[in-house]
Amino acid sequence: MKRNPSLQLPLAVLLSLILAVSFSCNTPSNTVAGLSVDTLNLADALMQSYVDEGKLPCVSILIIKDGQTVHQRTFGLANIEENRALEEDAIFRIYSMSKPITAAALMMLYDKGKFQLDDPVKNYIPEFEDTKVWVEGEEVDQQEDFTIRHLLTHTAGFCYGWDVSHVDSLYAQASPGGLSSFGTLAEAVNLLASIPLKNQPGSKWEYSVSIDVAGYLVEVLSGMPFDEFLQTRLFDPLGMNDTGFDVPEEDFGRLAMIYTPNQENRELTPVEEMTNGVKQKVTLFSGGGGLVSTIGDYGKFGQMLLNGGELNGVRVLEESTVKMIMRDQMPSTTKFSEGMGYGLGGQVNLETGEYGWSGAAATFFVA
Repeated sequence: MKRNPSLQLPLAVLLSLILAVSFSCNTPSNTVAGLSVDTLNLADALMQSYVDEGKLPCVSILIIKDGQTVHQRTFGLANIEENRALEEDAIFRIYSMSKPITAAALMMLYDKGKFQLDDPVKNYIPEFEDTKVWVEGEEVDQQEDFTIRHLLTHTAGFCYGWDVSHVDSLYAQASPGGLSSFGTLAEAVNLLASIPLKNQPGSKWEYSVSIDVAGYLVEVLSGMPFDEFLQTRLFDPLGMNDTGFDVPEEDFGRLAMIYTPNQENRELTPVEEMTNGVKQKVTLFSGGGGLVSTIGDYGKFGQMLLNGGELNGVRVLEESTVKMIMRDQMPSTTKFSEGMGYGLGGQVNLETGEYGWSGAAATFFVA
């Protein structure tokens, strides 16, 4: 998969493993909830070595099994310049780990009967009525209208503007600063609708702004601002108290700084503009990469998925809908990667059925 090279370098790490399987009761005695103590210790030692060798500023690990935390560790400094240790409640920019959350939010409206996955997006966002596709140097009609399923699987034909194609260059020209160039999702979508698609819908998986379009679709279908919908319908019910699009001033001291390796002296250099962007209120709520969260909050989201849509007696998604989210949804003519499929907002291991995704600041989860 191709991503913006400049977004692959930051190194504030969040690693969340949500294990869905139960282990046999005849496991060796040196285990914790069926997990090998030796393996856990080895993982801890490896993470500590990355910090000690200056490869990473910090690492946070959380493993939840059968609804219980069985392993949680933090290593290193959340802010090297301040000599501030990483705590369990540290707040991270999770970037593209926003995508599974946005997909879940949209599917909550599916549960309410607001749409079907194969509905054309133009039925709800008329700005896309006349959107063309760039094919061999000219704009042509879509062979099939891109659908909501296409949006959630990155097969709608959008891109990110990171490559050297004609359509990528149009993205870069129209929005040099990415989506942050716009004041609202509506403004961003209006521009996207005027740019031809890079690929015919359903013909190719390409990482893209399509999940941001899905976030706008949440606004259209619910009649609520996207941030308000997430807060009231998902974060509050699940107790995700530290997840949102900005960090309140009283919590600035919990925010992990993003670092990138200095190519000259190999030291870690803070990327303050990426870290500090969430210290102020935003008006464009990027469902593709705008959220901040803690490892504990994201663990609640992952556990909700494993529970089939509920957490602590609060149901936010139907069980059948969660199965759809976590099942491979790729068109038969399109491939994601070897051994991996793509569900709604995240990848699916075709062998184990595990669902997860990552973020630009070296964050990762699997359920």
